[in-house]
Amino acid sequence: MPRGKQSKGQCTYCQMELVKNVVTKHLATCPQRQAIIQQAEKKKGKPETLFHLRVQSADSKDFWMDLEMRGSKTLQDLDSYLRAIWLECCGHLSEFSIGAWTEDKFEMDERIANVFSQTTTVTHLYDFGTTSETHISLIGTREGHPTTARPLALMARNLMPEVKCTECGKPATEFCMECVVEEDQPGHLCEEHATDHPHDDYGEPIPLVNSPRMGMCGYEGPAEAPY
Repeated sequence: MPRGKQSKGQCTYCQMELVKNVVTKHLATCPQRQAIIQQAEKKKGKPETLFHLRVQSADSKDFWMDLEMRGSKTLQDLDSYLRAIWLECCGHLSEFSIGAWTEDKFEMDERIANVFSQTTTVTHLYDFGTTSETHISLIGTREGHPTTARPLALMARNLMPEVKCTECGKPATEFCMECVVEEDQPGHLCEEHATDHPHDDYGEPIPLVNSPRMGMCGYEGPAEAPY
């Protein structure tokens, strides 16, 4: 049976485009990343455990990120990052747990090192009405100095998935909320068909952004890395 098309992403350090299943191997040998690590190792202070995490939307495997997070930082730091890059629209509640909709929940002040001493996969839920579910999996760890003063570093991320205009098949650049909500259609439109699209009950078509929450609860982005 032929394999499905692999999602593509980009290494933050060297900008190389990669298919998702080779990202981990690439990050282990990327010369630009290794140079940054070597520079960080010159810093004074005690090294710590750094966690390589794969973050992936439960609804679409095309949306994913690879992060390196300091074990001393907390789930609150991770929640803030996920909100900024993928999720935030209306200040909804969120939670981390082992599995979705279970009683095995973590407090937001739980340190990353403690969390991943108990499990290898954590579920993040944002908005308990129109819910975005995200899975965070432990890929590996290393001992050393962080490459940034921030709680985590974005190492790689999916490229914007390619979608086609529902009217003509050309690459889509915009999105109609009314098509999704009222007509159960994808709502993807190219620039030409977005210009004269007849729907306006939910406002004009909005630009597509690199987030699995696109089209949920009025989410419009920006879906840009906060750091």
